[in-house]
Amino acid sequence: MTLAELWELFPIVLAAYNPDWSEWANEEIINLSALLKDYCPIINHIGSTAIPNIQAKPIIDILVEFNPDIDWVRIKEKMETAGYICMSVSNNRMSFNKGYTSAGYADKVFHIHFHRIGDNDEILFRDYLIAHPEVAEEYELLKLSLIPKYKNDRDGYTEAKSEFVRRTIKQALEQ
Repeated sequence: MTLAELWELFPIVLAAYNPDWSEWANEEIINLSALLKDYCPIINHIGSTAIPNIQAKPIIDILVEFNPDIDWVRIKEKMETAGYICMSVSNNRMSFNKGYTSAGYADKVFHIHFHRIGDNDEILFRDYLIAHPEVAEEYELLKLSLIPKYKNDRDGYTEAKSEFVRRTIKQALEQ
């Protein structure tokens, strides 16, 4: 399947805030904690589904942090054996998906992001938006404005949000 076909099957859509997202995240965090218990991970619900009252892609983002000396190969094998799809691997990060089917999205979809401990601007961003609902609303409006152009271009959509995210993280660090 080409990337274009993949993004046609899995377009970017925003959904009204769903309070079930937090519960789904907590259930997945419990599952991941059990699966990865030997590695003492720090696990957090991140992304727009963690921010109350804004529209988001109905995909639960979870950040899993590990000690720097962790065996990435072993963790990757463990995740894939448990049914997660590895989407990317680098020296410092890995990402996995769950809930993508040949017919499109499942009812619950997850993106699991693995980082080294401390590499977590996503938590700062999440917490700042929760503490500043007016900034969260501005972020929501930006995302809504990007959908017509980037509905089938996830990389473009992410890049188009990058300046807002960088600026918000800078504001959070200055407080």
